[in-house]
Amino acid sequence: MKLCRIETPEGVHVGLVTARGIIDAAKAGMPFGMEHVITGVGHGRLRLYGEDESLPVVENPRFANVVERPGKILCVGLNYKKHTEGIHMQLPEHPVLFSKFPDALVPSGAKVSLPAWETSYDYEAELVIVIGMTAWGVSVEEAKKCIFGYTCGNDLSCRSAQMLTSQWLIGKDMPGFGPCGPYIVTADEFDPDEPHAIRSYVNGELRQDGLSTDMIFSCAEIVSFASHYVRLQPGDLIFTGTPSGVALEQREDKRRWIEPGDVIRVEIEGIGTLLTEMTD
Repeated sequence: MKLCRIETPEGVHVGLVTARGIIDAAKAGMPFGMEHVITGVGHGRLRLYGEDESLPVVENPRFANVVERPGKILCVGLNYKKHTEGIHMQLPEHPVLFSKFPDALVPSGAKVSLPAWETSYDYEAELVIVIGMTAWGVSVEEAKKCIFGYTCGNDLSCRSAQMLTSQWLIGKDMPGFGPCGPYIVTADEFDPDEPHAIRSYVNGELRQDGLSTDMIFSCAEIVSFASHYVRLQPGDLIFTGTPSGVALEQREDKRRWIEPGDVIRVEIEGIGTLLTEMTD
């Protein structure tokens, strides 16, 4: 299934994405939230509603966050060989983990502020894992069963702050620096071990063009590794790293950092398109 969360006059509802458009699950008699869907409520009924052509579709949907409020947002750095080499870093022996705070999460279509007191803002198109089951000390095979689905993400970064110390936190955690969405595709319909194109565009210009299969550590390996140090819970998100093409990889005299007014588009084949507008 392909799912989303949409703003309605009655509140935020789960949307089921069909070939005809988005169906409001609440209008179809299923008034529960995404957290219930993630933990297994109503899957069969949602699939049936998706086949019911009598149900109306939502016109001009306004997207909400893909999950209401994740307990944890983890991120993986240096998970694509060409990108790692492009920023002159050593290839990691284990997944490099850092985190974002919950207020980094914003939906597709959101405007994100770039504070004037910092510089060197960058984009990172990423496949994002949505955790569906508690994962604590799980094997790689067990980890696959703990993944509910996948969505698009943009690991926005402030490079000047990121490089101030050996810890990347302050360069990754400004409000709105974790756009995700607009859709979650369930794991039974999206296999990250198959090649899916991951691309980013800034103002319509292609900047990144990679494949999910170019990851150094697979999604299941990432979940397994992380679960030995962090108890993962349903609704948690994991950004899995970015392909080559970010501004940081360019020569200093050629770098084009993102600025207020820029529109960033992240596209992942089989999932959808995430849009983010940068503002002052």
